Amino acid sequence: MIYESTRGISEQTHSADIILQGIADDGGLFVPKSLPKLDRHDLEDMLDMDYSQRAKKILALFLTDYAAEEIELCVARAYDSNKFSSRHVAPIYSLSDNIKLLELWHGPTCAFKDMALQILPHLMSIAIQKKAIKEDIVILVATSGDTGKAALEGFKDVKGTHILVFYPKEGVSLIQERQMNTQEGENVYVVGIEGNFDDAQAGVKAIFADADFNRIMKNSGYRLSSANSINWGRLVPQLIYYISSYLDMIEHGDLNWEESFDVVVPTGNFGNILAAYYTKKMGIPIDRLICASNRNNILTDFISTGTYDSNREFFKTASPSMDILISSNLERLLYELVDRNPAKLSKLMLDLKERGVFKLTKDQLKVLKKDFWSGYADDNETLNTIRAIYDEYNYVLDPHTAVAMKVLLDYRKQIDDNKKTLVISTASPYKFIEDVLKAIGDEDSLDSLDDFEMLYKLSSIAGTDIPDPLRDLKDKKILHTTDVSKKDMDNVLVNIFNLDGVNLCRLQVHR
Repeated sequence: MIYESTRGISEQTHSADIILQGIADDGGLFVPKSLPKLDRHDLEDMLDMDYSQRAKKILALFLTDYAAEEIELCVARAYDSNKFSSRHVAPIYSLSDNIKLLELWHGPTCAFKDMALQILPHLMSIAIQKKAIKEDIVILVATSGDTGKAALEGFKDVKGTHILVFYPKEGVSLIQERQMNTQEGENVYVVGIEGNFDDAQAGVKAIFADADFNRIMKNSGYRLSSANSINWGRLVPQLIYYISSYLDMIEHGDLNWEESFDVVVPTGNFGNILAAYYTKKMGIPIDRLICASNRNNILTDFISTGTYDSNREFFKTASPSMDILISSNLERLLYELVDRNPAKLSKLMLDLKERGVFKLTKDQLKVLKKDFWSGYADDNETLNTIRAIYDEYNYVLDPHTAVAMKVLLDYRKQIDDNKKTLVISTASPYKFIEDVLKAIGDEDSLDSLDDFEMLYKLSSIAGTDIPDPLRDLKDKKILHTTDVSKKDMDNVLVNIFNLDGVNLCRLQVHR
């Protein structure tokens, strides 16, 4: 399979190259020149397979320069029973006859990012060998919470790699921050920044785009890459769980082969719902892709109006992993909407960079609305939804999944569409403990409890077990305490990797 950049300048290449590189030299994102198709025969062949077997089949369609045994090794290392608490890896919970929850949080960090970030380091490690890369790979990550811990856990002590995660100091939950700041590993670094996720993401992109800085990194024996979902190696594993969940619903009798279904995804950086869009184009009978946002509802407005306007107030919400105003993966969808015309795509991205806004044509908006519907929920609606679902079904949602559920209910009120729906459940409720307990417990009794004591309170109320990765988090030693301004992100690399030839003020990194 050949991959090309959305900006059209970088050379077309193969999967090992783009997994190592992350972002194209021209600033674009890599996409397949064409998507493979899955017909009924292909799907029936995978029906009796488990998740890992399906993963090998699907990855082989995209990673055509990887040998079968290389893919098998990556899958075996990523999805073994020591890492995922469910033998199904991504189990489906039947909330009702026509609402199914795809639980993507049974991995080592209790969030959906594990589905991709447990396999990406192994795909990258093999790519390093295949391409005989001499430099160490330095993974730069901007996170709104869950990506950071999942990437740290995936890359820790992977030979030939280092990983540096930037997160908004006041923009993640205490549980998320503690997960990152207690991360062990000789090759891992965690830094808080004074700003929001968009500031962290912009800083990482600026470092990638600085040719002189990258040259100095390479001269010092390092090569930058990314573990954010701008890296195709992060995105392609997400296609697996959409295809596998469809087969599970067929196998369990929830769907028949002639039946389509809707998918609703809590969305911030757009990678998760984009993966669903790609599987639809491959042949999975997804009807409507429902994009669910929180109060930072820029995607809701975009899908409704065709105008993407980032010149707006940024809100910190109860669903922090969605607190994003610049959705990086949207570029890949825009590439399809402009008929894969790099010049038109580049114009939209330039408008966004220079003015903070771009606008689709009427025809492009019509195509967008054919596949997508959008809505949002504020924090009160989110917590009320957690309570309502708990009262009716005795099931506890995390705030992000609650946003998706509220938007689905709104969609069904507005649109005459009551077909089977797969709701993407992206995190364990235990990761956002205070807001979940506010919704379903006695709020007054929480004042005397810290976040870690709240874990046990939720376990008692809901009758569910605290996930093992969170149970002993309070007692883990904090290993990372560095905080910097958003202007000093590149200084961190100078200090960590002892870069020469960079005219920057060095800072002290605490490990």
